[in-house]
Amino acid sequence: MEYTSGTSSWRKAVLRAGRAFARLPGRRRSGWTLGVPLIAAAAGLLFTMSATVSAGTSLREDRRVALGELISKKEAETQDARMRVDQLRNEIDGLTDALAVGDGPVALEHARGEGYLSAAGLTAVHGRGLTVRMDDAPNSADDLTPGTATQDDLVVHQQDVQAVVNALWAGGAEAMTIMNVRVITTTAVQCVGNTLLLDGKRYSPPFVISAIGDPARLQAALDAAKGVQAFRDAVRDYGLGYSVTREADIQAPAYQGSVLLRHASVPR
Repeated sequence: MEYTSGTSSWRKAVLRAGRAFARLPGRRRSGWTLGVPLIAAAAGLLFTMSATVSAGTSLREDRRVALGELISKKEAETQDARMRVDQLRNEIDGLTDALAVGDGPVALEHARGEGYLSAAGLTAVHGRGLTVRMDDAPNSADDLTPGTATQDDLVVHQQDVQAVVNALWAGGAEAMTIMNVRVITTTAVQCVGNTLLLDGKRYSPPFVISAIGDPARLQAALDAAKGVQAFRDAVRDYGLGYSVTREADIQAPAYQGSVLLRHASVPR
């Protein structure tokens, strides 16, 4: 169906309804005949407003496809930017090393900065520790007894991953990776739907979290964390995946993200 633009279409509808109403004999103007022209006028106004607002597009069109395309586009842009950052970082390191050879103050500051790299997570490390795997339930809510679960009960959420990460830090983790991506104490764990977002890249479950440290201490911290216990209850009730494995040698690459501090607060 085509609609004319502007306000002319609804005005025509009103005029047509008015003419039809005027031609009716006076003695036959019942409540119904009085309402018909008003309904016709209102319908014409609504049709015109809908056509104007839509501007030729479908008002009910599913926006999820467009959102997915936007996310993919931004991921590609992030990957390009990351490659450019790596290139510039290598150039800066090369220039710094070259200057440090013949410049005493530069060499001194360079050496001092090198001493902070390990503590900041900017160097690759390895050692024994634990690996935690978290996964969505294999079945859907339709497969369960009606009323016992929703779809949200069957997936790993952001707070579940955060609970494991925080427990491992509390257990004395010296280094940590999520999906083999090095994370540091300021790394934000964010979920988009049921996917994990790290440094602009999405990861689907199962989520693998590895921590270097004393395995006994790390395990005790996991067992004591209330958030981890809540997730283990969901594992028992809804069939989500959760496992902890002791590792003899975990490889943690250097952190490659930004080290700029965007905000901070003073503890009280």
